[in-house]
Amino acid sequence: MSTKTKMTSTLLTNIHDILSNESDKNCYLVQGNYQYYHYGCDGFDDRGWGCGYRTLQTLCSWLNLNYKNINRVPSIKEIQEVLVELEDKPKNFLGSKQWIGSFEVCLVIDKLYDVPCKIVHVNKGDELEKITDILKLHFTSFGSPIMMGGDVDCSSKGVMGVTVSERNTSLLIVDPHYFGKEQSKEYLQNKDWVKWQPLNDFLSTSFYNLCLPQVKAKNQI
Repeated sequence: MSTKTKMTSTLLTNIHDILSNESDKNCYLVQGNYQYYHYGCDGFDDRGWGCGYRTLQTLCSWLNLNYKNINRVPSIKEIQEVLVELEDKPKNFLGSKQWIGSFEVCLVIDKLYDVPCKIVHVNKGDELEKITDILKLHFTSFGSPIMMGGDVDCSSKGVMGVTVSERNTSLLIVDPHYFGKEQSKEYLQNKDWVKWQPLNDFLSTSFYNLCLPQVKAKNQI
């Protein structure tokens, strides 16, 4: 594994913006720029287990660009090293293919950026509607991207916005499971790697944990 993952211009930035509608008063969005990290984007093949790491890297890119620039995004190896150093994981976690979730993302962001994160737990998918106000308040008060993971639906994903309507609330999802060469934002949208996902499309049998970094972009303060 690479020991460092630099901020790189080869990665797409703000892949959600072709789907955002900032003029919609019922649409609450991430503020500031981020880079889209996904399976294999740094030449390391993490298909099948690395989605949590990639979503964390996307959040770290936002922190670098908008809050505290540490000049690079931590590699998968460095993320594992941080979690072992914090004694959240045993030493045999290093070099493993064990996935990480919202709690681990919270620990790494706190360690590297000194930024606290709020963990929101939802018992099952059909209760996601109950946290709509929490998400609206987060994007209004902070505007940082959110990491979302689950149980049955254990794949991690980024949440870049929420839109509320009388019929259904939807989350703006940035999915790290794409593997391949960098494509256009339109391509990613057409393949549903970035999309508005209605809450009733989430698995009702899975619980969900969300990690909400409690920090504003510097230009929003």
